[in-house]
Amino acid sequence: MLGVGLGTSVQPHGGRTCLVRSARPCARPTPRVLAAKCIVAEHRTKETGLGHRVAGMIVAAGAALSLVASPVCLPAAASEADLVGDGTPTEYIIDDAKVLNRTTRSELGSRLKSLEEATGYRLEVATVRKLEVEPDAFALGDKLLGKWYGQPDKQGILLIVTTGKDGALTGGPAFVKAVGEDLVDSVVGENIPILTEQEKYNATVLSSVERIAARLEGKEVPAAPQRADTERRRTYKTKAETEQKKPVTSTIVLTLLAISFVVPMLQYFGYTNKD
Repeated sequence: MLGVGLGTSVQPHGGRTCLVRSARPCARPTPRVLAAKCIVAEHRTKETGLGHRVAGMIVAAGAALSLVASPVCLPAAASEADLVGDGTPTEYIIDDAKVLNRTTRSELGSRLKSLEEATGYRLEVATVRKLEVEPDAFALGDKLLGKWYGQPDKQGILLIVTTGKDGALTGGPAFVKAVGEDLVDSVVGENIPILTEQEKYNATVLSSVERIAARLEGKEVPAAPQRADTERRRTYKTKAETEQKKPVTSTIVLTLLAISFVVPMLQYFGYTNKD
């Protein structure tokens, strides 16, 4: 389909140069050409969108690979390997399980330092999350004391295992003799299990150390913690109790019925006899 357009040309005219506008036909795009252009444009748009999607997928894959390749920092689970790997402690508290607060650590440090200065007995307090190699807490405690002091005598350790809710109190011959087997059994059998079951690790350590220190200092040993009485008291009667009270209840009911019947009759006969 043809259209008419204006064209401009330069032509000489009588020694002068003139601009002459002339009409010339111009071609308009046919429907077939327009359709072809639309198809090309749509194809380019699809290619562009596909390219963007592919690029996005590549970026996402790269990010995933970087996460996999990079080291992931997870909280470490303290075990006996952490305790055994350390050297002889210079402090009195080794809280590898991270269950003791700052106030407890400060109070324990002062108390255990004064205990060693006054009696010569040194007590270490250690917490660990779980046991992986040693069969029980006592075996780990003896292993630590042997590693730290060679042949321990007046040194002892109070060990708390948070995952198992148990622990140990052990030491050299002089330490164990001064503390006494009865107190060792009480601390291990009462202080540690009762309070750790309630997740009261600070109270577990503080109460245990206070009892041990009192024995080593020759003072009265505080009483062990007691389990709360969680026994449920029933508020209903058993079948036996109900059957036992049935005759008494029946007798009372029959007596009341008899009284309610006899008394009005006696009153009636009394009134009629007066008349």
